[in-house]
Amino acid sequence: MKSRYGKPPLGAMAALAFLALPLSVSADQTDSRLAPLFEVLRSATTPDRIGYAERFIWMIWHESGREDVNRLMEAGIEEMGSGRLRESIATFARIVGLAPEFAEGWNKRATAYYLAGELDASIRDVERTLALEPRHFGALSGLGLIYLARDDELGALRAFEATLKVHPRAPAARYHVQRLRAKLRVKST
Repeated sequence: MKSRYGKPPLGAMAALAFLALPLSVSADQTDSRLAPLFEVLRSATTPDRIGYAERFIWMIWHESGREDVNRLMEAGIEEMGSGRLRESIATFARIVGLAPEFAEGWNKRATAYYLAGELDASIRDVERTLALEPRHFGALSGLGLIYLARDDELGALRAFEATLKVHPRAPAARYHVQRLRAKLRVKST
């Protein structure tokens, strides 16, 4: 496999090889395959390498290690995607009840709360997500969006900057940081 630049994407290849190892008992935020993927995410400079790392991180985060929870996750995502937010919130509540240490259950419920306009509940679930997985760039970016919805631009800037510490090339976070720094006249940190 070669990248479009002619060189093998070594970091991505290493991550792919690592992913071929047997799944751990619980493939979630505690999965040992995440550390090298986050290293690829931090050091990669090409879109293909960044994309590989990001996709595989999300894949691992979505696997709870429990079939019942995984089925509920699929149902909740489908409900949320089709606009049935009350149903998805209830489904994700079942997930966090069954697997309270599964960060992605909290993150998905935070997203459903956000979409339903329940920002306080969304923040509580984002905080729980980040307590379980401090590298959760999706939750950090989501927190930035919540702060933007609350017109808390400084809070949003901090959340998006935290996102970039984990995922330095996250396009939406980079856009928001640039725009908010210019608007608030905040220097780079």
